[in-house]
Amino acid sequence: MTSRERFMAALKGEEVDRLPVISVCQHATYEQMEKLNSYWPDALYDSELMAKLASGAHSILGFDAVRVPFCQTHEAEAFGAGLKDGGKKGLPSVKTHPFKIGDTVEFPEDFLERGRIPKLLEAIRILKDTLGDKVIIMGGIIGPFSIAGQILEVTSMLMAAYRKPDNLIHYVEMGEKAGTMLAKAMIEAGADVITVEDMMASLDMISPDIYRKLAQPYAKKQVESLDVPVIIHICGKLDRIVVDIAKTGCAAISVEPVVNVPGAFEKFKAEGITTPLIGAVDPVNSLFQGDVAKVRAETAECIAKGFIMISPGCAVPPATKTENLTAIVDTVKGA
Repeated sequence: MTSRERFMAALKGEEVDRLPVISVCQHATYEQMEKLNSYWPDALYDSELMAKLASGAHSILGFDAVRVPFCQTHEAEAFGAGLKDGGKKGLPSVKTHPFKIGDTVEFPEDFLERGRIPKLLEAIRILKDTLGDKVIIMGGIIGPFSIAGQILEVTSMLMAAYRKPDNLIHYVEMGEKAGTMLAKAMIEAGADVITVEDMMASLDMISPDIYRKLAQPYAKKQVESLDVPVIIHICGKLDRIVVDIAKTGCAAISVEPVVNVPGAFEKFKAEGITTPLIGAVDPVNSLFQGDVAKVRAETAECIAKGFIMISPGCAVPPATKTENLTAIVDTVKGA
């Protein structure tokens, strides 16, 4: 099977020659940068360099999908957020927030023309043209609740989420509109799958009730608006909301190693849910700090848990060694 065939068959629950290996979140590393001669920060601003670095997931690691972008700041930047430069070793982060609670956000008519979004969309076109017949092209967006957390001051937003959640609805609506618009543009550019990182919707940050009120309904609206498979990734222990995430209608849920996978499947069975899970090799303890033997052992455990695809459990630390990432593929091939 080709990587494309393998990925789509696995997502549909059909028979595959082996499990697909992907990275739902960012997968660029310093070793890939050196081998491809495409480095941060240039690869964050130049479409060709961005596509070249993303292609390493397939050409160097042997993964079945490639993905852009590398950072989580495109939507916030387009709303007017100021960014802190990550330099050669890191990624941009939000430094200044353009709104405060109580402000009315006027959605920019030229949203898709702002910041680095045009370069991001061009990178997807390049990936589609060069790799689209071989691998899955994934476009990554930020979830509605998390975009709200980027355009507002984070602490005040979280306080409002617990005390006056209705005051945040406007901003989450803007986050959903922005993410959905970007996702549709990515699909038009050639993305086969949309991955949604909703890091602020983690239960490390909010309660299950807040997730159900301020995050899940907008994630569901977003999924229903897109005509390609959507994979949702939320960091942390999702056990208390995993059914709610599945009820967004997403094609799959990407989880971290802390999630109780057998428990999730039990809950799904009780609800008549068939949503598959993707994961979850520990990106820090195994991929970054571990060795090939540790990665192989954890990958074998992930296969046994019933994931439909094997992926790092979250963003790959850029200092991760190539041999640790390729160990995932080698283990899956030998299973």
